[in-house]
Amino acid sequence: MSHDLVIRGGVIVDGTGNEPFEGDIAIEGNTIAAIGTVEENGVEEIHANGNTVAPGFVDLHTHLDAQIGWDPHMTSVTWHGVTTALMGNCGVTFAPCKPDDREFLAGMMETVEDIPKHAIMTGLPWDWESYGGYLDSIERLGPMINVAGLVGHSATRFYVMGERAIEEQATPEEIEQIAALAGESVREGAVGFSVNRHPGHTLPDRRPIPGTFASREELLAISKAVGKHGGLMQTVPHFGDIDNEMDLLAEEGQNSRILFSAIAEHGIRLNERVSEMRRNGIDITGVTVPRSGGGVGGLSTGNFWHTKSWNELRRMDFADRLEAIQDAEFRSRLVQEIKDHEQEEMILNATKRYYSMGQEARPNYTQSRYESLYDIAEEAGEYPAETWLRLTLETNGKALFHQRGFNVNLEHLEKMITTDWAMPGLGDAGAHVSQMIDSGWSTFVLSHWHRDKGVYTIQEAVRRIAAEPARVLGLKDRGTLEVGKRADVNVVDIDRVAECQPYIVNDFPGGAPRFQQRAVGYQATVCNGEVILRDDEHTGVCAGEVLRNGTQ
Repeated sequence: MSHDLVIRGGVIVDGTGNEPFEGDIAIEGNTIAAIGTVEENGVEEIHANGNTVAPGFVDLHTHLDAQIGWDPHMTSVTWHGVTTALMGNCGVTFAPCKPDDREFLAGMMETVEDIPKHAIMTGLPWDWESYGGYLDSIERLGPMINVAGLVGHSATRFYVMGERAIEEQATPEEIEQIAALAGESVREGAVGFSVNRHPGHTLPDRRPIPGTFASREELLAISKAVGKHGGLMQTVPHFGDIDNEMDLLAEEGQNSRILFSAIAEHGIRLNERVSEMRRNGIDITGVTVPRSGGGVGGLSTGNFWHTKSWNELRRMDFADRLEAIQDAEFRSRLVQEIKDHEQEEMILNATKRYYSMGQEARPNYTQSRYESLYDIAEEAGEYPAETWLRLTLETNGKALFHQRGFNVNLEHLEKMITTDWAMPGLGDAGAHVSQMIDSGWSTFVLSHWHRDKGVYTIQEAVRRIAAEPARVLGLKDRGTLEVGKRADVNVVDIDRVAECQPYIVNDFPGGAPRFQQRAVGYQATVCNGEVILRDDEHTGVCAGEVLRNGTQ
């Protein structure tokens, strides 16, 4: 007898937290058939040669809801070992949706998540109204990896209330309808409901997105309806009012599991509040970027300063930008306009959070607080914009700068991601596509927090990026390597694994730009028993499934 696929001679890290062990894994169809010593041959075999064999990774925070329509490969997460992605975070989704409301939802997604409206409107089939219908549509698209979805507060509220959903409170009757629709969407397959409480997320006309200031009564009614069908509540809190936000999550947690976005700047207070909730039996998990979160800027991106000459530079294509900054007079004008800017002090302070990502194959995300663009300029006796231009010219325009926005202090971040409630993630794949790129968060966990720093053992790193997020989603058949579970598997060379430098491509519908970021060190990624990546390259096989609530 032979197996469909055998992975031989690996160091198996099964995701449970148990010690690694040497062995083989046999796969039949989409299921793990044997673990240990496998005598039988495989129709296809992968010789791991001592590399780490781990479960497929689970990304708890993506916005691939739009991109999946034209990019079934779901890049860049599929270069980083992710075999299951959760879409629909932050309260913004494309369902439920009445036909006349499509433009509204697409415009909202553009301003909140930087996904071009034109790409959304032309790149998706828009052949649904209910959330279940949206999942059916995604299934027909044939994604490379598994996807699960959250139904969003904004879409649900707008479906019930129309224009009044933006700035008015729901009536008791509308609360009942919103909660019922949320429950129905979870019954149709959404794994939960997403809420956005962050005031900075707005519509194109700068009004808050629907649900931002919804009442406690509304959110608690939703949590009861969602929890009744086994769904979770995902929240982006209002970080300016964190104690009230935690009070609300504690109340919602009486009805359903809780998943929320966390940042290290509130780490001490969050740890106190969340630990108390967990002691009281509430199933609450935070997720955060495992490095400083923020934008990526450079000549290729157009993410630089806003003055007359910098804006002139922004309107050019890359080749013309590079040619323009060769001119000393133009460079002088670029620098002088910042010096003359009425907000010069604010601009200079911002450069204290800009960090060169270097020119090595692996980007540098871990400089100390005193290695910023501002500090480099000061040491060189330059103005920060002069240093930016010099480094850009020295690299033929390739220099990129990581613009730290949150999780700025890596020591504070380390304390948070070693608690029992804060999981690494929050990569935002599919969102902010031309502004930032954190899709490689799982690779960063393995390369930095495990291999380089030793903060996580390999078994703990894998547990946090595979088993625990699978548990949060209620996926009983994934997240660990066990006989009878689905065959989502990674074979990783831990000594080599790393992110590559990000780069801009123009492959969205209409030619809109976005970042991509590849990885090295992934010998293979297997999804549902099919090899989707081998030696860091996609095989072209799309083996994903839509994972619906209540069916796993």
